[in-house]
This record gives sequence, C-alpha cells and structure tokens, in this order.
Amino acid sequence: MIKLYDYFRSSAAYRIRIGLNLKGLGYESVPVSLIDGEQSAPDNLARNPQGLVPTLEIDGHTLTQSLAILDYLDRKQPDPAFLPEDAAQASHVLAMALAVACDIHPVNNLRILKYLRHELGQEQEPIDDWYRHWIAEGFAGLETMAKTYGGEYLSGDTPGLADICLVPQMYNARRFETPLDGYPTLVAYDAKLTALPPFAAAHPDVVKP
Repeated sequence: MIKLYDYFRSSAAYRIRIGLNLKGLGYESVPVSLIDGEQSAPDNLARNPQGLVPTLEIDGHTLTQSLAILDYLDRKQPDPAFLPEDAAQASHVLAMALAVACDIHPVNNLRILKYLRHELGQEQEPIDDWYRHWIAEGFAGLETMAKTYGGEYLSGDTPGLADICLVPQMYNARRFETPLDGYPTLVAYDAKLTALPPFAAAHPDVVKP
C-alpha cells in the first residue's frame, strides 16, 4: 500500500494527492498536523529530515519534496504523462510549475508566516498583505505564460505538472482573499481542473480529517 504523510491544507501535499489520483493509484493518507507541530516530531523527522510534508512511501522507498515525488510517479507510470513529449513544450510546462513551486509557494509557506509573526513580531494584517503580494507577483507572470503556452489545460492536451501546481495555489489565493480579476486565464483553467474527479477528490475540503 502506498502511504502518503499528508496535511490537508499543504499545497505540496495537495499536489501529490492530485498526482496519485491522475495516475489512478490508491493510497493511505496519514495526517501530519502542521498546526500542531507534528512535522517536527521525531517520527516525521526520521521520514523527512526537513521536517515537512509530504512524504510518500512507495515501492519500498521513502520520498520527499513534491516535485521529486511527482517525477518518480511519472517515471514509474508514464501514462498519463505529467509533461508533454515535445521538449520545448515540456520545458514551458515545467517553467510554469516551477513559477508556483519555487517562486510563489516557498515565501508563503507556513513556517515563513510563523517566522513573520513570532520572530519578527508582525501582526496578521501585514502578514496577509505579504501573502497576497507574492501571489500577485507570481500570478502576473504566470497569467502571461498560461496565455502563451497553455492548451486545453495549462500543461497541454491533458492535465499535467503545471495544472497540478496551479490548483493548490489558487485554493490558497482564495483562502487569503487575493483578488483574482487580473488573472482570467488562470481562473478559467482552475475552474476546468477542479471539476475533474482527480482534482475534486484531492481538495482539502474533501480530505480534511
């Protein structure tokens, strides 16, 4: 049995739930509460030395980092593929995925928000402004990329890596009341994707413990 160490609102874990669903792979979800600090418990650190989620136990391996896990799933089960066959288009899809996973998400991760509050003494309002600023900064470029390189889905003819990264980030944008009027292409892709069963089944409201 595939085992996913998961937190329902973690963007990175949300990506893995989508990826597993797209590949048609069943899994057991083991909740790790980020709010309660369970990510820093010895048992989680033994699985994931960074003290993060997700961690995936599969095929006798213990895997960490969401994009690395998705790469493993794609290599082991190539159909449906997360990246197009064309090298240039695959590069564009990867760039859009990285725009979320490397540029937007890390600066808005829970541990960053906690640092702003506890170590830097910021109140909730400027923290929320921080969050929305970096989403807006990232979505501005991603909107243009989506118009230029997107197809039926953000990743092309079928949902892929860029779509897997987009949907959790759109969920978080709405959680923090980020204005989305300036990103109609991203909003349209998100609406199409969240209606698909593999995405709908991975939604935090569905998997919440």
